[in-house]
Amino acid sequence: MNFSIQPTLENDNVRLVPLKESDFERLYIVASDPEVWSMHPNKERYKREVFQNFFTGAVESKGAFLIMDKTSDEVLGSTRFYDYDENDNSILIGYTFYGTKSWGKNINASVKKMMLDYIFQFVDKVIFHVGKDNIRSVKAMTKLGAENLGELEVAYFGEDSKVNVVFQIKKEDWQ
Repeated sequence: MNFSIQPTLENDNVRLVPLKESDFERLYIVASDPEVWSMHPNKERYKREVFQNFFTGAVESKGAFLIMDKTSDEVLGSTRFYDYDENDNSILIGYTFYGTKSWGKNINASVKKMMLDYIFQFVDKVIFHVGKDNIRSVKAMTKLGAENLGELEVAYFGEDSKVNVVFQIKKEDWQ
């Protein structure tokens, strides 16, 4: 891999900065709301010990970001690039969450566009695993133009596997 999966990215409204160990408390403030996880495959991530596992996986992925509001410097959530596959020339984007006050403000679409514009300089395909019951994220993938490839059992870092919907966007369809 001759590119970074953890660059600093920004647009007019948000900045993605590489996640560091020292970011746990400020990200946990956003993650500690049970409503944030209500549609996610693991609804217990609002609990400190469960979120600690999620956070450890994020840091170890070396592709995770804090999503920051550029005006207020407030932490809005987190997302990551992970599982680069050199043979398939693909990467996954996921493990994304936002605090409830960011919902419905087009932040996720803005972040995904920024990430896709960046990563399609290096890969041909981006894959997303979305919890089967995460209706909000399934709709977001559809609005992005992602292709639904069906369902798959996916084991998230340190967690039991759950049924996910697999989506993909190909470089030629994005441009």
